Amino acid sequence: MTKTNDLTKGNITSSILGFFFPMLFTNMLQQLYTVADTAIVGRGLGDDKLGAVGNMSSLTFLIFGFAIGLATGFSVVISQAFGAGDVQKLRKSVAASLKLYIFFSVILTALSVGFLPNLLLLINTDPSIMKDGLIYGYIIFGGLSVTLAYNLCSGILRALGDSKTPFFAIIVSSIINVVLDIVLIFGFKTGVEGAAIATVVSQVASTLICFNKIRNIDDLMLTKRDFLECNPLIRELVSNGLPMAFMNSITAIGCIVLQYFINGLGIAHTEAYSVYSKYINLFSQPACTAGYAISGFASQNYGAKQYDRIKSGVKICLGIATVCYIVFGSCMVFIPEILASLMLSGEEAISLTVKYFIPSGIMCFAVDYLFVFRSAVQGMGKPLVPMISGIAEMVIRVGVVFLLIEKIGFMAIIYAQIAAWVGAFIMNSLAYVFYIRKATVNSKQRTALFSKKMKGQICNG
Repeated sequence: MTKTNDLTKGNITSSILGFFFPMLFTNMLQQLYTVADTAIVGRGLGDDKLGAVGNMSSLTFLIFGFAIGLATGFSVVISQAFGAGDVQKLRKSVAASLKLYIFFSVILTALSVGFLPNLLLLINTDPSIMKDGLIYGYIIFGGLSVTLAYNLCSGILRALGDSKTPFFAIIVSSIINVVLDIVLIFGFKTGVEGAAIATVVSQVASTLICFNKIRNIDDLMLTKRDFLECNPLIRELVSNGLPMAFMNSITAIGCIVLQYFINGLGIAHTEAYSVYSKYINLFSQPACTAGYAISGFASQNYGAKQYDRIKSGVKICLGIATVCYIVFGSCMVFIPEILASLMLSGEEAISLTVKYFIPSGIMCFAVDYLFVFRSAVQGMGKPLVPMISGIAEMVIRVGVVFLLIEKIGFMAIIYAQIAAWVGAFIMNSLAYVFYIRKATVNSKQRTALFSKKMKGQICNG
């Protein structure tokens, strides 16, 4: 039977890095095949088709972000139960998560497919790319249940300290995705639907690999009784999952507003921002992965009341984020034209992308540190502040654009992005300091009270 990985014991650096690197490779592979997908579409079908696919990014973030937030919230409860050594709660939490997965899969698929034309109109989509946007969107959102299933399964595995299986699953998924992209687009001349089909099929493969691993874990041998008795845990799962889901979706709404203004500036801006977004997502993956690592690490150790380990883990993950900023921020500042030319051929779109890159490269430390602090707070089972910070991000993005778009044009989009990063980073870093201090003080008070009682019993004896 398959074993789990207890992150509450052993060397902290080894535990963090052993958990981090498989997830890093997983996330980088996901982003690389997204970039490859973009490059294949751009080179194989042209910049307009690329614009249609890229135009969907804010909408997919809205829906997929909600689904990912749910899975992340569920995994926090599962991880805390595992860290506390409560096998019964662990099994019931997984059973309840599976019930909630079925419910949300049906709802999210129906809403995203049903309202797709309205959403594309809402973001001011150029008529020249509307048809391709609908084709791509219907296929991607039609396969939403697969995306949610993968995130749930990989979240459960990571909650139990297994980041290697999702890595293997993404290796297989990436190969399938790229091969199908090439075959369908260049071989069968399918258009944007080929890229969408390749994405959904590859996610089916990664889901099956993760699910098969879960079925063989000792502590997750679920019985009918687990499903019958898990309903009381649904509220706890939802109370953790929904704030994280809303946080992602609220942030996505701010991005949709940006997309609306970008689309209004012309197709070249849409193409440039699409490529810029791909690179930002790729370059932020190490820091984002450090956030995932500290979330799982903090969840288990919070359940085990090992608060000093959480503080040490956060410091290590901030170090990872700093290295990420230095390396990838420098790439955006010093070689932006090379990066843009890898995906685009039009001079105007390349020039615009370069202008997006430079200020973002200078200020991307804020989003890198944000990932770590926000995930640490979430891992401690405190989803409210991250959700509020998501609202703040949306307000800042929209506010800055409205104030500056007429004065400085498209650069208002980038300044809005940077301002949102900084605001959310400040909120979540302060929340982390507050919650970790509170937990540490309460722990010391409980220890002192217990010692006092023990001394009293000895004296009375």
